[in-house]
Amino acid sequence: MIKVILVFISLSTSAYYSGVSGQDQEVNYNKVSEDLLNAIKNGESTDTYTKILESSTIESLEAQLTDDTKKLAFWINVYNSYIIMVLQEHPEYYDDRKKFFKAPHITIGGENVSFADIEHGIIRRSQWDLGLGLIRKPFPGKWERKLRVSNRDYRIHFALNCGAKACPPVTVYDPDNLEAQFEYMTTRYLNNNTTYDEKENKVTTTPLFSWFRGDFGCKKGVKKILAKRELIPSKKVDLKFKGYDWTLDIDNFVEVPE
Repeated sequence: MIKVILVFISLSTSAYYSGVSGQDQEVNYNKVSEDLLNAIKNGESTDTYTKILESSTIESLEAQLTDDTKKLAFWINVYNSYIIMVLQEHPEYYDDRKKFFKAPHITIGGENVSFADIEHGIIRRSQWDLGLGLIRKPFPGKWERKLRVSNRDYRIHFALNCGAKACPPVTVYDPDNLEAQFEYMTTRYLNNNTTYDEKENKVTTTPLFSWFRGDFGCKKGVKKILAKRELIPSKKVDLKFKGYDWTLDIDNFVEVPE
């Protein structure tokens, strides 16, 4: 029985490797991140995937995640996965959200890192977390510089799920389909969280636009985004932001249509 289990584990782990053999093998980190999130969604064990991520190095991640598409799909899946895993085990952590987001809950790339490190350092390319998307960190560390994206994409704000009811829902991101997934999730979230009052010529939308205003091009950029998705008739509207529901909700998955 023990032999059968060991063979199964070996075969399961080998599915995450590509290349030739021995030292030439490298982990398919995008697939690991996808399968980790799928395991959480299906109520399955995550041990195989978290162990692979815990044993990763900055060099192995850098070699595998070679462009922004791969980086974004990987890091968003990792971020969303660990948010769910940590809060499933310790929902009380959400009582102090500031501390929760800055605590080093994740071991990856040879470092113990926080959700803030991943979101602001890697995914948002070294933005100061309190800088509204207008101020970059002056001296980001080596880990961050090596693994961060090359360019900011405002649509990540409609892909990252921080555990709150008002957050965008979770889906499994795939680098080959990332563009279509980003567009679908962005449009879906904005449609559900934007209201235009024709009489007052006022649009009320998500406060994410305010908290990270620099990522969107400030008010002018926000109106351009809303106009592109036909949520406002023109850019000459009053812009207001709604409240944010911080009620804990860690079972918020959706499927992106093919």
